[in-house]
Amino acid sequence: MSSNAQAPVPHFIRNIIEADLVNGKHTGIVTRFPPEPNGYLHVGHAKSICLNFGLALEYNGKCNLRFDDTNPEKESEEYARSIQEDVQWLGFQWDGPVRWASDYFGQLYNHAVELIKQGKAYVDDLSAEKMREYRGTLTQAGKDSPHRERSVEENLDLFVRMKNGEFADGSKVLRAKIDMASPNINMRDPAIYRIRRAHHIRTGDAWCIYPMYDYTHCISDALEGITHSLCTLEFEDHRPLYDWVLDNITIGCHPQQIEFSRLELHYTITSKRKLLQLVTEKHVSGWDDPRMPTIQGMRRRGYTPQGLREFARRIGISKSDNTVDMGVLEACIREDMEASAPRVMAVIKPLKVTITNFDEANAQSREAGFHPNHPEFGSRMVPFSREIWIEADDFAESPPEGWQRLTAGGEVRLRYSYVMRCDEVAKDASGNIKELRCSIDADTLGKNPAGRKVKGVIHWVSCAHALPAEVRLYDRLFTVPEPDADKNVDFCTYLNPASLTVAQGWAEACVKDAPPETIYQFERLGYFCTDRREHQPGGKLVFNRTVTLKDSWSKG
Repeated sequence: MSSNAQAPVPHFIRNIIEADLVNGKHTGIVTRFPPEPNGYLHVGHAKSICLNFGLALEYNGKCNLRFDDTNPEKESEEYARSIQEDVQWLGFQWDGPVRWASDYFGQLYNHAVELIKQGKAYVDDLSAEKMREYRGTLTQAGKDSPHRERSVEENLDLFVRMKNGEFADGSKVLRAKIDMASPNINMRDPAIYRIRRAHHIRTGDAWCIYPMYDYTHCISDALEGITHSLCTLEFEDHRPLYDWVLDNITIGCHPQQIEFSRLELHYTITSKRKLLQLVTEKHVSGWDDPRMPTIQGMRRRGYTPQGLREFARRIGISKSDNTVDMGVLEACIREDMEASAPRVMAVIKPLKVTITNFDEANAQSREAGFHPNHPEFGSRMVPFSREIWIEADDFAESPPEGWQRLTAGGEVRLRYSYVMRCDEVAKDASGNIKELRCSIDADTLGKNPAGRKVKGVIHWVSCAHALPAEVRLYDRLFTVPEPDADKNVDFCTYLNPASLTVAQGWAEACVKDAPPETIYQFERLGYFCTDRREHQPGGKLVFNRTVTLKDSWSKG
C-alpha cells in the first residue's frame, strides 16, 4: 500500500466482521475473490478485489484467489493469467496457491450423490425449453417435472451413467429437489449438474458433466473455510440456495454470504459480454485498449494501483445504487499523479517558432527540476535553440478577451527560459499559419523584464534537441453517461468517435530512455504514460494520455 493511503471508510460489511470477531463467532476472517476466467477483469472487479483482499489485510486474515472454472467452453488460460497479474498489480497477494473450482470436482460429485441418496436431488429429462415452461413465473408457481419422483436407486444409476458419458449433451440434468411453488424462482428445483462434452483447461476430458455455479460456489467456499462470502447484489436472491445446499450436505463449515451493490461507471460499461463485443467487432484494439474499463486497459492508459485503490475506498461499500461518475475515478488518478509524476515539457500540436535574434554564443540553457515539491526527483537541462516548437493552441491572431498567451506583437514567458515577443506571422498560400518569427529579451533568463509585466507562460521544446513522439489522446469511450440504459438501442450507437486522437508531437530529450509504464506530467497538457506494449526506450516513443490536468467534463 502507498504511504499516503487514507483511513478505511466504515461500511456494513466491516461492521458485520467486527461483530463476528468480538462475539467469538470467528477468531479470524477468510475471504475469497472468485472470478470466472472467461474474460478480462474490469473496474467493477477492481472494487471487489480491493474489498476482499483489503478486508483480509485489515483484519490480519486470509484471502483466496479461486477461479470458477465450471463453464469450460468460455474459459482460457490467457484469462486466468491476466486475472492473476491484475490482482498482483493492484498490490495484493492471495493466500497459498491459486485455487480452482475444478480442484473440488470429485467432492462436488460426491456431495451430489449424497443429495440423491437423501431424496433431495433427481435426474430430469426435460428439455431446457420445457424446464423454463415448468418453472412458472414471478406470479405463478411452477409445476413438478414428471421425473421428479424417480426412486433414489434410479437417480443414482442415471447420475453415474451421466458421468460415464452414456447420454447426449443436454439430454439430462441433475436438479435439487426443493420447492416448485417457492416464491423465489432460484429455489424451484434448480439444475446443479449438466452434461457438456467440452475440453476443460485443467481437467481435459476427464469429465463430461459439470456442476452449476450456484451449487459449486457455496461448497467451494465451505471447503476453503471462507468466513464471509462477499458478492454483488444480483446474488441476493441466490442466497437461500447457497444456504440450502450447505444445510443439506455433510460439510464442516457454513460461510455467510453478504451482498453489496455492484459498481456502474458513467460513460462506460461493465458487462463482460458487451466488452467482448467491443473487442470482437473491433471498436477497440483489444481487451487492454486504454479506453476500456478493464484493469489491463486502465493500466495501459497509465492509471495507478494507488489511484484505483483510493477510488475503491472513496466510493465505499453499500447496498444502495453505486453508479459513479467517471470524474471521481479520474480525480483519484490525478491526485496520485500530482504528487508522484515528474514534470517535463512536450508539444502535441507543434507550431514552429524561429528566434530571429538568436545568438548561439550568448543563448543559455537552464536547469529545471522534475517536480517543484520533490527535489529528490532530480533535474535536467532545458536547452534553447534558434528554432523551437510551441503549442499551436498557445497562439491566436485574434485573441479572445482575457487571453494571456502569445499573439502578434505580444509577449509571453517561455517556461524555464526567456521572455519572447512575436514579431511576424508567416503563412502558406492557403493562409494557414506555418511559422512564427519571434525575438527574445536576452536579459530575462530567470528574471522579470524591466519596466513591464508579462503574465502568460507557455511550454515549448527545442527543435534541435526534442524527440519525436506519438501521443495518443484518449477520452470517454461513450458520449452518454449510461450507454446501455435503453435496451432498445444498441449501446454501440453511443460510441464516442473522438475517444482516440493520435498526434505527432515532440518531447524533451530527457524522456528518451524511459521504460514502458513511466508516468510524466506534460506541463499544461496532462498526465501521460509510456505505452506498455509499443513504446521503445531509445527508439519509438509512444505516450498515452492518462488524464487531463483538470476535469473537462464536469460542466459538459
